[in-house]
Amino acid sequence: MADYIIVGAGPAGCVLANRLSEDPGNSVLLLEAGGKDWHPLIHMPAGFAKMTKGIASWGWSTVPQKNMKDRVFWYTQAKVVGGGSSINAQIYTRGNARDYDAWEKEEGLAGWGYRDVLPYFKRAENNQRFANDFHGDQGPLGVSNPISPLPICEAYFRAGQEMGIPFNPDFNGAAQEGVGYYQLTQKNARRSSASVAYLKPIGARKNLTVRTDVLVTRVIIEKGRAIGVEVVDRPGGEKTILRAEREVIVSSGAIGSPKLLMQSGIGPADHLKSVGVTPVHDLPGVGSNMQDHLDLFVIAECTGDHTYDNYAKLHRTLWAGLQYLLLKKGPVASSLFETGGFWYADPTAASPDIQFHLGLGSGIEAGVEKLKNPGVTLNSAFLRPRSRGTVRLKSADPADHPLIDPNYWSDPYDRDMSIKGLRLAREIMRQKALQPYVLREVLPGPNLQSDADLFDYACRTSKTDHHPVGTCRMGHDAMAVVTPDLRLRGIQGLRICDASV
Repeated sequence: MADYIIVGAGPAGCVLANRLSEDPGNSVLLLEAGGKDWHPLIHMPAGFAKMTKGIASWGWSTVPQKNMKDRVFWYTQAKVVGGGSSINAQIYTRGNARDYDAWEKEEGLAGWGYRDVLPYFKRAENNQRFANDFHGDQGPLGVSNPISPLPICEAYFRAGQEMGIPFNPDFNGAAQEGVGYYQLTQKNARRSSASVAYLKPIGARKNLTVRTDVLVTRVIIEKGRAIGVEVVDRPGGEKTILRAEREVIVSSGAIGSPKLLMQSGIGPADHLKSVGVTPVHDLPGVGSNMQDHLDLFVIAECTGDHTYDNYAKLHRTLWAGLQYLLLKKGPVASSLFETGGFWYADPTAASPDIQFHLGLGSGIEAGVEKLKNPGVTLNSAFLRPRSRGTVRLKSADPADHPLIDPNYWSDPYDRDMSIKGLRLAREIMRQKALQPYVLREVLPGPNLQSDADLFDYACRTSKTDHHPVGTCRMGHDAMAVVTPDLRLRGIQGLRICDASV
């Protein structure tokens, strides 16, 4: 029996395991459905491009999106120690300060204002560039600037400035808007995941046990209290109950956490009954309020060898590998999307509502024609969607995939702002500063100009930015799932701690 059982070794689970086991009087059990982060591509910065294809992930998809011509989206969710921090693009971007302040002032979530959470951001950071009011340099998480930027990145900054978008040296500093380099969760040209930063250094702690390849099928509730979890070591395997003396903490992400709660009988009672799960605690907000960022993109052909596309050729791939192993430089040391920015589609917005990522290649996205020269990609994502989706169970079988419905563009405002963001990206690519680098637009293509054309294009080609949140949200109303201290409403000894809140 452990004092604390943590379900999910993603970023939140790794941090919790580290902090709770700092006290030798606490026994902590961390459970992860996936395996260890042994795969070499996990630790190479450029390896993330392969991760979205299914390595170390669940292999889930969305339900058909009714407002996007029934498109089904591939929906990568991590299944590995370190969670999303082991397979993402390593871009270190905090939420906007105004968002945290709104949680506190408008939603009544005490302790979640920006001045409250900033010390924790600083405590986490081992920042290689900044040590100031916004950043720390003594924490476990490596945060650094790009190692191998290309000249086209600087041209992109000048192009933004030609449009009136300022250069910003620190998106996590005094202001978010502008164009610039993203800082990255890397250290010494290797990914600094939550596993590397928070678990690896404490492997010798006797009071912490980490178990991988263990699927938690439900949280056990007795007399209104979480007393442990039911696990199997493989789908259909023998069930075992693991008991928690003090608390069960669910940190399985914005898809996995509501899925597990509903499998446990915690959620909207009518839905649970409809799939054959006996309701234990009717909590209607579980799995509702899902929000995600949808990514649209512009792809252009370059005038010459200005990005990393040619490194797909065997001899250059070998050279890139040697460059990385010997010098810790070159394309393998790049996250490929380490340049970007924040700006406005809606001029009345209180804070930036569009995020850009400059991709140093064209093969990163699907549906690209064979180009004579290397290509470059500029992604735009609308950051403040009004659409709300759901996570639901397909059946009572824990091995079944969840029904993931981001409900993209159910609010027409999101569609309009997304298309405005795409137009901004096209305009940046046409600026004078980029003319020496950009030969022509390939996608959407010069023939697509109307909103209707761009809507069709987005329905065919857009993708998730892998930012689902909100499915177990904090609050005080009837649809809230957890309180501001992350305790599940109506059940003792159970907390949710991840992006779902």
